[in-house]
Amino acid sequence: MSMRMFVGDDGRDWQAFDVVPRANERRRYDRRSISDDDVDNERREGDRRLSVGRTSLPAKSGAGWLCFEAGAERRRLRPIPDDWNRCDEGTLRNYCRAAAPVQVPRSASNKNAAVNPRR
Repeated sequence: MSMRMFVGDDGRDWQAFDVVPRANERRRYDRRSISDDDVDNERREGDRRLSVGRTSLPAKSGAGWLCFEAGAERRRLRPIPDDWNRCDEGTLRNYCRAAAPVQVPRSASNKNAAVNPRR
């Protein structure tokens, strides 16, 4: 993973880094074998697996994305531009402008907030 820092159009400090998911993060096939009971009971309707703490990413994300962060704001650009880690800051700002906003989970945005314990 490479990382770059730059000043955005808004004057804030931004970080840009590439994210490439590992191929083994989630199995790509169903290990259960099909039996007559499964077919009769229709147990295979839909995917019952849960992802905790992860977002559902479209299939095109397999090649990864370029992530931009400034404070609590995050953006993603797919696919990763070939020159992003060596381009000038103006081009990097253009990539940031073109990137899609990402909603930050509440737990992540509040992790630095002070917590008042109940007594």
